[in-house]
Amino acid sequence: MNAEICLKKLGYVGVLNFATVDSSGAPQIRNISAIHFEADALYFFTARGKEFCKQLLRDGRVQISGYTMYKESIRLSGRAVPVPDDEQEKWINTIFSEQPYLENVYPRDTRKIGIVFCIRGFSIEYFNLGVNPIFRETYEVGGVNAEKKGYEITDACIGCGKCARVCPQNAVEKVNPKPFRIIQEHCLHCGNCYENCHVKAVVRRG
Repeated sequence: MNAEICLKKLGYVGVLNFATVDSSGAPQIRNISAIHFEADALYFFTARGKEFCKQLLRDGRVQISGYTMYKESIRLSGRAVPVPDDEQEKWINTIFSEQPYLENVYPRDTRKIGIVFCIRGFSIEYFNLGVNPIFRETYEVGGVNAEKKGYEITDACIGCGKCARVCPQNAVEKVNPKPFRIIQEHCLHCGNCYENCHVKAVVRRG
């Protein structure tokens, strides 16, 4: 698995959730299918008069999520920027050719009310709930540094093994020189080890 494959999977999902915040900081989410995928970028179309467009122009940060039929959750976090004016027509035509239904929504020249944004620097969180143990991984594209999430076991660990016994995915293993460690790719981020560690050796990452 890698970022390029994740983008392909999002393309197969088709309709994705795009989340932003409005001017008061309230969460906003909408479904978008007017999307074109490249190996390392994502282009999408919206209308300039929409609140969605205003939010993107004001801040640019957006989170995109999709869920596959194989129980795979894919979440992309990045900053959207309008493509240059002299490239707008090219990308609008590309998206309309790939999504023929858009002709019914914006017939003839009304597509000119649209604007195409591009996301190049981003992180992707891949989370597969359809396997046992679960599998998760984070990919970084375009120089973005993704925030670390979940938990880790520090040197304060006394080796009692309580964290391993309460982990629902058996994602805690005994190693040397530390008594225990969390296998990050199998961690649910549920916090059960954190809540059950009597010596506070389990800490949040990031």
